[in-house]
Order: sequence, then C-alpha cells, then structure tokens
Amino acid sequence: MTRYAAPLDDMRFALYDVLDGERTLKQLPRGESLSRETIDAVLEEAARLSEQVLAPLNQSGDAEGCHFDKATASVTTPKGFKEANAQFVAGGWPGLTAPERYGGQDLPETVGALVKEMLDSANLSWGNYPLLSAGATEALLQHGEEWQREVFLKPIVAGRWTGTMCLTEPHCGTDLGLLKTRAEPAADGSYRVSGTKIFITGGEHDLSENIVHLVLARLPDAPTGTKGISMFVVPKFKVARDGTLGARNGVACGSIEHKMGIKASATCVMNFDAAEGYLVGQPNKGLTAMFTMMNAARLAVGIQGLGLIERAYQNSLAYARERLQMRALSGPKFPHQPADPIIVHPDVRRLLLTQKAIAEAGRVLVLHAALLGDTHLRSDDAAARERAEQELSFLIPICKGLLTELANECTYHAMQVLGGHGYIAEWGLEQFARDARITTIYEGTTQIQALDLLGRKVFQLQGAGLQVFLERIGAFCRQHADAAALAEFIGPLGKLAQQWGEITQRVGVAAAGNPEELGAAAVDYLFYSGYVTLAFCWARSVAAADAGARSGTFKQAKRATARFYFQRILPRTEAHAAMLRAGAASLMDLPEALFG
Repeated sequence: MTRYAAPLDDMRFALYDVLDGERTLKQLPRGESLSRETIDAVLEEAARLSEQVLAPLNQSGDAEGCHFDKATASVTTPKGFKEANAQFVAGGWPGLTAPERYGGQDLPETVGALVKEMLDSANLSWGNYPLLSAGATEALLQHGEEWQREVFLKPIVAGRWTGTMCLTEPHCGTDLGLLKTRAEPAADGSYRVSGTKIFITGGEHDLSENIVHLVLARLPDAPTGTKGISMFVVPKFKVARDGTLGARNGVACGSIEHKMGIKASATCVMNFDAAEGYLVGQPNKGLTAMFTMMNAARLAVGIQGLGLIERAYQNSLAYARERLQMRALSGPKFPHQPADPIIVHPDVRRLLLTQKAIAEAGRVLVLHAALLGDTHLRSDDAAARERAEQELSFLIPICKGLLTELANECTYHAMQVLGGHGYIAEWGLEQFARDARITTIYEGTTQIQALDLLGRKVFQLQGAGLQVFLERIGAFCRQHADAAALAEFIGPLGKLAQQWGEITQRVGVAAAGNPEELGAAAVDYLFYSGYVTLAFCWARSVAAADAGARSGTFKQAKRATARFYFQRILPRTEAHAAMLRAGAASLMDLPEALFG
C-alpha cells in the first residue's frame, strides 16, 4: 500500500509566508474573525481524514471499481466509500466554503483548496464525488432563484444530496453548440428534459439520498448553436418547489464506463426521458451558468494534478531512500551497507527533484489563484474585484492545463524511480499514472485550455489578465532588484517576463494574417506561460524563506530546489519559444491525403 502524509508544513509556508494569505483573508469581508489557529485546525482535521480514512481506500477502490446493476440502473461504489462519505458529511466538510445562510461554514475558498489537495492526494476517485457538488453549489449560488437555493442547495451543503454537471453528449464534446437534449415547458412552470448525456461523473451512486443534475438543454424555440443553450436543474427524485420529495424522476443511468483510471469514480451514461426539471437562470443563457461551474471545476482539476504529484513524490522518495542499488559514482556514501540507496544517483535525483519542484511551486500557484477567487467573491472594492477576476481568469487555464500535464510527467517519473516495481500494481505507483491521465482530458483538454488562454484570455480580452500578472512579476523584480541573494532568480525571471510580452505580440501579428497561427501556437504558449509562472512562484518562495524565521535546513532546501527548477526545468521555455517562432507552416503544409 502506498503512503500519504499531508504536507502541512509546506502548505502553511505557501499560504502564510509566501502569499501572506492570513492577512489577505482577514481583510476581506466575512474574514475579520478568521485566525491562523482556525485555519490550522481545519487543515489538521482534513489531514487526519485524508490520511486515516481516504488514503487506505485508494488502492482497494481502484482494484474493485464501481458496480453497475443493469436491472435497477443503480451504481454501488467500492467497499468503504459509503462509510468514508458518512464521516465526511458528519464532519461538515461538504459545506466548508458554502454561505452560512444555506448551512455552510463560509470559510474562504483558499482553505477549501488546501483541503481539496489533501482529499485528491489521498483518494482521487473518491474526491470526484464532492468535486461536482461544489460546482453545482457555485452555479446555483450565482444563477439560481432563491427558492432553488433553498430547495436544492441546502441539502447539497448538508451532504445529504450531491450534484453533477451534465454537458457532454455522444455526438458532441467540447462543441456544445451541437447538443440535442431538449427541454419542453410544462403547464406548471417546470420543464420536461429528454436526451442522453455521457461521461457524467457521479451521475449515479449510493453515497447520497438524491442527486441533483445540472443539465444543458435546448428550449423548443431556441436559436441554433451556443446561443440556444439553457441550464436546468433535474433531480434524481422529483422535488417540488416547497422542497417536498416525490417519486423517482425520468432520469436513469444507462451504463458506467470501463476506464484506464479513476475506476472507483462512477462515470455514467445518463438518459433523461421527460425528466422533470426547472430552468436555472435566463432562457438561452445556460452557457454563462455552465462556465461558472466549469471555471471552478478547472481550478479543481488543476489541484487534482497537484495532489497526484505530491502523492507520487512521497512514495518514490521513500523508495529511493530504501532501495539499495550500486555505489555512487564518486565512491560509497553508505559503506556499512552492501550498496548505496538509489537517491545518491544523479538521474534518480533528477526524477525526484522534478516532482518536488513542480509540487511546491504548483501549490503556491493554486493558492495564489484561490486567493484571487476569494478577493473576487468577497471584496467590497469593485476595482479590486475586477482586477482579481482578470488575473484569475488568465491563470485558470494555466493551473488546469500545466499542472495536469506535469502530473502525467511526474507520476511517470515516480514509476521510473521504482523501476520494475513501479509497473506492478501491488506497489501502487502505476495507479497514480493511470489516474493522472484523465486530468488532461476532462473539464476541457489541454488544447482547449491553451485556446482559452491565448484566444480568449489574451487576445479577445486584450490581455487584461496577462497585463495584471506581468505587472505583479515586474513589481516583485523591482522590489528585489538589489538583493544579491536573489539575483540568480530575479535576472532570468525578468528577462522571461519581458520575452513573454514580446512573444504574445508576435503571435498576435501572425494570427491577424493567418488564423491558423493561433491554434498552432496555443499549446506551446500555455507551456511557456506556465513555466514562467512557476518560476515566479519559486522566486517568491525563496524570498519568503530568506525573510522568515524558518530553519537553515528549510531555507537551504527551498533555495536548492528553486535553483534546480531554474537550471533544469525553466530552460524548457527556450524550446517552446522556438516552436512559437516557427509558426503554423510545418503543421499545416502537409495535405491531409498524405498523412497516410
């Protein structure tokens, strides 16, 4: 069985030391009474739940998977999942960040992000069930009517019900303008929803009394394309406007997918047959509500990538310290043993340091994004809210796209550290690699994140978020311009930030002459942006460590890991910059017929 210990010390360092999160959160409305002691108590209890309850179920849940009963259209989760969920609900975790008026604890989303990382590290499949409930909660909060929040939101916050997002259909994935699910108005003001949705996480399971589906569908008179999409709340069991629970609704699971990974997370085909539902928001404005859920889910999936990197790193590090193999090239390091542990070998260190460097910088990145989200949601300063929203909107595709791609790289590195044992199921490392693979696909593939970043967040929105983030980097570099101890980080960071702006302009000019240049550049632009962003996170981390009261060994570890990142990972930006300069020609010149 693989090990997991919540990295509470590094979480606190990232939140308190690097990001000054305690002060930021206390200055926001409803955060005045928030204390470090309260946050730490929440994190410690989440660590206990993750380490002692969820982590032991990860490998067994993967081996067992979910069970689908065709006769009853029901799904049973693996042994222990239901009991773990009962503990999760009893602890009040479903309502951790929800408003008090709906039964929640109203803690900041930043605290929720740290809790989520622990849940995902411990058991990614299990963590998918509350993830979708959080998305449904956000959509109902921002777009639902008050009676819908009273009737549907309160049971979700209490943990008695769960939520889903029902977007994808058999013939359309990302291109939601092609969806065919229909919603017919009924005389009582409700609607009858009919259609088939696929890849629905948690569409059916045995963890809650009711499941609330948020479904995209078309009204009879809806315009074609994305302008004709509406959102509906469709419960598994009918719910009247006064909250009275009724008979089973016309929605059922048709099957569950047999997947490469996250096998204990039920991925369902859902059939809606004149299912009773209610319109959420305005007619034909469902895409706006959908993006509320999607943006929350995209940041959450980025955190999933981070959680997998952390878990894989912990286990490959433990193996590297214990496994004896050969001697160090410079001579025995442990002469009293028959061989040295493999952590003495340079390339094993490369594999380990890559994981460590990405995990620690990635944690700063997602917490920075979460703090922006709390500012956007809570601040009473309109200008601050707008600025936070611009920067967060820009960073979300980087968080999701980069951290999930690097989760694939890092989980494979972890397997490689174990050699043949890494490929064997009993050791548990190959599960992390299989689980990581989906994170680059669901909630928008890496290509979709890249197009969103470059096409929408940079060009369509005229680079507002990029400009805010570059200003943040510039201010940091100016603040530490004379700090000799930080020179090895500040110089390269400043040059890359300047080049970032130049590359953006270059791609914009090329795309104005040939729209294919945008698609050709997008993924390399995302990686370039992501690596510079993580470099900024590392420079901030070293500066915070130097300025703080941490031990000398802690400061040494941060500086050495940052140096590894700048010298061994950050140079990847040079390759991505070269590919960006190459343009679309080599991608588009080959006629389709000549592909073979």
